This record gives sequence, structure tokens and C-alpha cells, in this order.
Amino acid sequence: MSSSRARLHSLSIASALRESLADGYRARNLIADIIAGITVGIIAIPLSMALAIASGVRPEHGLYTAIIAGFLIALTGGSRYSISGPTAAFVVILYPVSENFGLGGLLVATVMAGMILVAMALARLGRLIEYIPESVTLGFTAGIAIVIAILQIPDFFGLPTEGLATHFTEKAVQLVHRLPDWRWPDTLVAAITLGTLILWPRLRFPVPGHLPALLLGTGIAAWLNYNGAGIETIGSRFSFELPDGSIGQGIPPILPGFQWPWDQAGANGEPFELTFSTVRELLPSAFSIAMLGAIESLLCAVVLDGMTGRRHHANGELLGQGLGNLVAPFFGGFTATAAIARSAANYRAGACSPLSGMIHALVVLAGLLLLAPALAWLPMASMAALLLMVAWNMSEAHKVVALVRRAPLGDILVLGCCLSLTVLFDMVIAISTGIVLASLLFMRDIAGMTRVNDITGQRKHVPQELPAKWCVLKVTGPLFFAAAERVFDEVLELVGDRQGIVLYMDGVPLLDAGGLNAFERFYQQCQRRGAELVVADLQFQPLRALARAGVQPVEGALSFTPTLAEALARLDDQA
Repeated sequence: MSSSRARLHSLSIASALRESLADGYRARNLIADIIAGITVGIIAIPLSMALAIASGVRPEHGLYTAIIAGFLIALTGGSRYSISGPTAAFVVILYPVSENFGLGGLLVATVMAGMILVAMALARLGRLIEYIPESVTLGFTAGIAIVIAILQIPDFFGLPTEGLATHFTEKAVQLVHRLPDWRWPDTLVAAITLGTLILWPRLRFPVPGHLPALLLGTGIAAWLNYNGAGIETIGSRFSFELPDGSIGQGIPPILPGFQWPWDQAGANGEPFELTFSTVRELLPSAFSIAMLGAIESLLCAVVLDGMTGRRHHANGELLGQGLGNLVAPFFGGFTATAAIARSAANYRAGACSPLSGMIHALVVLAGLLLLAPALAWLPMASMAALLLMVAWNMSEAHKVVALVRRAPLGDILVLGCCLSLTVLFDMVIAISTGIVLASLLFMRDIAGMTRVNDITGQRKHVPQELPAKWCVLKVTGPLFFAAAERVFDEVLELVGDRQGIVLYMDGVPLLDAGGLNAFERFYQQCQRRGAELVVADLQFQPLRALARAGVQPVEGALSFTPTLAEALARLDDQA
């Protein structure tokens, strides 16, 4: 087995780390990993908090996710440069779960998703990404981006959030009605933060743009609040209780501790009850989390392969993602997967091995312990602007526009279907429908490629005159269920009242059960007409299919020849 195939089919834990160390890991590589880990860790701190809030849980749980899952996935996974943690793609799945089942339900769903990911790795499903069309991935990621952007409107404009509906369309209508109540201080802070995020890359400074944007937004918000503006911050929205009973604002500067996920609070602060009923209700969400986690992590690994020229271990990456999501909920972390933007930044910062991902997790841990008081000053408006930028980046609008301009109508239809279903209903419905629709359109296109031509008079293929009432028909393309019936109907029309047919099938690579049934019905019609059928030049798979079906030569009715020339020679002998 070639090395590329081995990477697709093999399964081993910590494959990326072991491969990196086996390549000859030196002190300079460690220094490069430390620098890259620190760079990405600084990026991950505010993003993890923002994505936790967008998912409906407290900001520290995003940090716990980046710390625990980020470290474990880098340690045990199969992609050398991937950075894992909370990602924007999951917001549309996680927010309804946390709203209906609370933190406890979200963590239990994450554990279930981790189990599914491990099972997928054991089943060697690492090639999953190969079967997802680009129109499907672009459609649902663009749809997720739209949902995330809409969810940021309240904090961006300082709108009241009480009584907002759960369903997207109802929530969007309510937000439009509340726009007249917008608050200019929140909008000013959000606009300045967003403007800095957009303009900063043009200055070509090595510092990531979100850091100065958040610092500027925090400074302006602090000055406005000093003058009585009342801009909401992490510290004013969230509070916590320490073991000694004291109340703090913002996030607790303590290590994530072990706690059974089902012992966490449920919806509305009520205790979460782990029952068969709740597990059954959470199962669709857990499956959605696992599928999206697999798709996003493998897609990230493929993108990194293209950037680096290296190859990831697909099943090893699924195993690492599964283990990370299986363990993190026991320490307060929720769903994690590989983040394309952070992973690309990790590679560009000089990362050499998965050690940079582990160092990134330690940097987030240091930020939690040392910077918690400062993080409480972050304004919610700036966090909303940060997530708007994340949504824009993940939408890949330039790719969507390019696909709409250049792709066939079928791909555009699949993209539009996935996008609208993601926004209006559910991501799993969108992906499932998109894949089914793309498969049907693909089968239609492939079926259209199967052709039959009368080559009786083409001297290139049939150099001699044939006996009276004989013809040679050439079939090209796969004879599968979507094409075979039509093709054999066309053969019957071309045959007409002729009493002998040579069916030249060297261009038929596939004969499935539907094609076999259509062939047998065609042969029976030939028998009723008294026409003799000669099948010439079968490829291996169609020949094996006919043999397994028990189709045998019948004297004067059905025969097989290895080449067209031999079939024509037999006709000369008969003449």
C-alpha cells in the first residue's frame, strides 16, 4: 500500500506528533513551535470567549475548551499544524442545545459526539471529506455565517435581548422591530472595532488585527462608561461565585476542575436530568456535532496539506478530535474542532509540529489565570464585531461568487439549497439534502454520458460488409440503474427488424444490478423477435457481473467474444 493510501486507511494515536519527532526534531524547531503557539494562543483567548457567548454559555467555557480539547487533540490527532478549539461553525447547533438543555445538556451532547467521532475513526471513515461536494460545504458555511451575523445584531447595536424567539426567521423579524431602540455608544464601539479589524491587515504589521481592535474598543468603551454610557462588558454581563462564597465579575481566574457533565446546570438554571429521554433528544444534535466536526477538521487538514505540501493522517485526526471532545466536557469544555483560520496562522507563524498546538492551549490557560480581571473589561459590542469578522471570513464570499459565475446550474442549485436550509431550518437537514441533491444531479450527468451508436457502416470499426439484417451497435458509458433502461430502449429502436445484433461493449466500465436487469429484459425481447445477440469485448466488471448472475451463452441466441474482430469473423464464417 502506498504511503498516501496508508494515511487514508491506517489508524494510530498521536500519529502527527510521532511523525514530527521522527523527522528529526531539534531545538530550533521547539523555539519555532513556542513562538507559533504563543501567537495563536493570543488569538484564541478572545475568540474562544466570544464563541462561547455566541453558543449560549459563559465565556470561560470557551477557554476551557481551547485548553483541554486544544491540548488533547494536538497531542493525539493526525494533522501536524491544526489548532483546535471552539469554532464559529458550531454556533448554529450549540446555541439551541444550550438554550433548551442548558450547559449540562450541551456537555452531554459533546460527549456523545466524541463517542461518534471515535467510532468513525475506528470505522476508517477519514475519507469522508472526499464525498462532500464543494457546493455543499460552501452552502452550509455561508448559511452558518449569515446566522452568526444575525445573532450579533443585539450586542452590535445595544438592543434588548429579552423575549427573543428561538427560530431564526422569527428572531430576525423581532430584531428588525427593535432596531429603533439602538444605542449609539454600543454601535460606536462595535463600528470602531470592526473598522480596525478590516483596516489593520493593510498596515502589514506582524501583530494580529483582533488584538489592537479589541484594545481600542475596550479603551473607548471604558471612557464612555466613565461618562455614564452604560456599555455592557464581559464583567457586567457575567458573574461567578468562588469556593469561599464571594462573587466576582467576568470570568473566574481558576483552573478548570473535574465535574460530571450531567451534574452541570440545565435550562434556566434547573438541574439537568440524564435520562434515556434526554439522551434520545440530544442524539440528533450530537450526530450533527460529530458530522460537522469531522467535516471541518478534515477540511482544515486538507487546506493545511495544500499550504505545507505534507499529508495528514485522516483517521488519526478523527480519533484525536473524538478524544478531545470526549474528555473536555468533564472539565467544562464544550464542542471543539480544528479552526482553519487559527491553523493557518499557526503555520504562518512558523509551527513545526503539534507541540505548537499544545503550547497554544497552555497560553490560553495562562491567560485565564493571569488576565481574567482584564478580560472582564472587554465590551460585548467589540465581541460582536469580532464575531461579525469571523462570520465574514468563514462565509468565503469570493468562492461563493466564483461558483455562481462559473459552475454549472446544478452546483448553483445545490449551493442555494444548502445555504437557505441552513439559515431557515438545520445544518444537518441542509447537508443531507445537499448531498442527496448533488448525488442525484451527478447521477443524471453520468447517465447522460452513456450513449449507444450504430457503427455498422463505420469502416474504421467494421471493415467488411455484414450479413443481411445484422448490425453492430457500440455502447459507451456505465450501464447503471439511471442509464441502462434508456440505453437498451434506444438499442431496440436502432435494431428495428434486424435478426442479428453485435453489441460492442468495450466502453462500458460498469454494469450494476439495474443494468443487469435491463440487459436480461433486452435479451428476452431479442429472443421473442428471433434475433441473435453477440456481446463483444466486455470489460472485467461487466463480465464478472454477468457471470455471477448466471448468464450463459445459448446456441443461436446469445454468445460472447473477447474482441469485436472475433465477433465479425464469426459472422463471416456464418455467411
